[in-house]
Amino acid sequence: MKNVDDLIDEAAELAQRGLSKGEIADELNVSRETASWLVDRSGAEAAESADSDDSAPSGPKDIHVDWSAIGRDSTRLTHIGRAMADLLAKEGEEVDLTVGIEKAGTPLATTIARELDTDMAAYAPAKHQWNEGDIDDVGGGFSRNFATIRNRECYVVDDTVTSGTTLRETVEAVKAEGGDPKACVVIVDKQGLDDVAGVPVYSLINVVGVGRN
Repeated sequence: MKNVDDLIDEAAELAQRGLSKGEIADELNVSRETASWLVDRSGAEAAESADSDDSAPSGPKDIHVDWSAIGRDSTRLTHIGRAMADLLAKEGEEVDLTVGIEKAGTPLATTIARELDTDMAAYAPAKHQWNEGDIDDVGGGFSRNFATIRNRECYVVDDTVTSGTTLRETVEAVKAEGGDPKACVVIVDKQGLDDVAGVPVYSLINVVGVGRN
């Protein structure tokens, strides 16, 4: 089982490979704030002496989702994609396009598109360009290697909802391109979203925090 130190080490490795903090957030399925904290913490480790775990800052409140047991096996990934497609099957009779949010949403969207007999599109969110500063200064975009969006009903697919920002960005980008998003689907929803910008959100797993004040 991974702990915070494991995530710090992974964040450091990803940063050394040249990934932005937004990409690290995507790889570790954590929020941008958590990814930034992990990277900053990894840099501080080398300068610190043997501090105890009790003295270390706790970091942002977040939940790490590791679905690599699914992602590394094509058969498991296909089964999960089929289950997600089943959640979407009754949403929109004229849907002929599935939009995968890069990176992790794209292989899932591929299976869903096959199951539901739709074309395939891919969207790279703004967070992949984000490192520091205002994320509004950067933007996402659709890949030209896949289907176009205009005048088409579509589904939007991602692996995890952390804050809902990326899902909302993608839905709004689809609308801006003249598309009509009918539903979104993810494996894990950390926010318990019913909808994003009026578009229903379905998840295989809904994470609910339970605690005392």
